[in-house]
Amino acid sequence: MEVTGLISALIIGLIIGAVARLIVPGKQDLPIWLTLVVGVVAALIGTAIAQFAGYAETPGIDWLELITQLVLAVIGVYLVAGLWGGRNRTRA
Repeated sequence: MEVTGLISALIIGLIIGAVARLIVPGKQDLPIWLTLVVGVVAALIGTAIAQFAGYAETPGIDWLELITQLVLAVIGVYLVAGLWGGRNRTRA
């Protein structure tokens, strides 16, 4: 992954994290910074999956790569929200 790819993955990851939080049903009891971190990680993993599967380099917008990243972000937000919420409930 080149530097420009890393920078674009970071920017797209921030957006994807926020969108994933909107898609996951219910209230998520996790800070926005954690949602954005999940989005960035999902974007990086999604890019790696797309490169491995051979659909990362397409002319125009890489819709399949974006969908892969978004699905990973939704799963990530859902899992992290459950873990974060469970962690906070045990403290009280």
